[in-house]
Amino acid sequence: MTLPVIAAVDGSEDSLRALDWAVLTALMRGVPLRVLHVRQYPAWAPPEFIAVDTAEDPVLDQVRARIERREGGRPDVEYLSRVGSPGSVLAEVSTEGSLLVVGSRGRGGFASLLLGSTGIAAARDAHCPVVVVPRPGRQVPQDLADASVGPRVVVGLGVDHAGDAALEFAFAEAELRRVRLQAVAVYPWPPQMWAVPGEFSLPVIEEAGVAAETRELAEERLAPLRERHPRVEVDLAVDGGDAAGRLVAHSQDAELVVVGRHQRRLLVPTRMVGSVTQAVLLHAAAPVAVVVPHPQGETAHPGDEATGRQ
Repeated sequence: MTLPVIAAVDGSEDSLRALDWAVLTALMRGVPLRVLHVRQYPAWAPPEFIAVDTAEDPVLDQVRARIERREGGRPDVEYLSRVGSPGSVLAEVSTEGSLLVVGSRGRGGFASLLLGSTGIAAARDAHCPVVVVPRPGRQVPQDLADASVGPRVVVGLGVDHAGDAALEFAFAEAELRRVRLQAVAVYPWPPQMWAVPGEFSLPVIEEAGVAAETRELAEERLAPLRERHPRVEVDLAVDGGDAAGRLVAHSQDAELVVVGRHQRRLLVPTRMVGSVTQAVLLHAAAPVAVVVPHPQGETAHPGDEATGRQ
């Protein structure tokens, strides 16, 4: 079954920018595009008013005209207007898509916010991978002398994490886009060992040894995916420091940054984005894909996340 790319729009410049990204991605994947506008209901609305389809929608009329004016081809497009809570509706429709694309900010809230509530809710609750497209012009730290440049997909690689969903998605995206994959493995440095309250001491650990062990573990994680995607050129960056900061720094010039969402745990059954993922969403200069972890014990067919096959 071919699942569409879903683009959430509200008429804002941020959502139209995300729409353009979604159109190109749907064309690249060869799948339909579903454009969704959620009209937010007032707080006092009765339950039966929620999630009702509407026949007329000026926002979708604007979007339809924008897509029809587009040069260079367009995918098959379906337009859907709903009434309800944007976060809830997006989570519901995400079960019917291969990818959900949103802008970093919508029409509501404070203009100074880096990420809107709808983007946070989508990244946290969606059942498919979510791409948040940022506003242009974000500045990232320039403290990586050897930071890679040029078109590529960047993926955060946690050597102590068992899940491979984000890695599988990143490899498939890099192959589709015909760009390099840059895997970023970060070890915490400098390490801290607390001795007495208010003081800490540095253990006698050589950073070179920690970096070498991290690289070895990262190569082990990458090996089976390299074998399944032989056409993907892979660069491995092993950095010490803060994982979110390193990924943000590597996001410059990237086509996509891929991060994972926290796996549900027995004692924490609610969905969580994770502190690293949230920081990357707030500050990365490139679109950020948040990938849903596989259910415990399951592995997707390679490439399913990036092609919409199920």
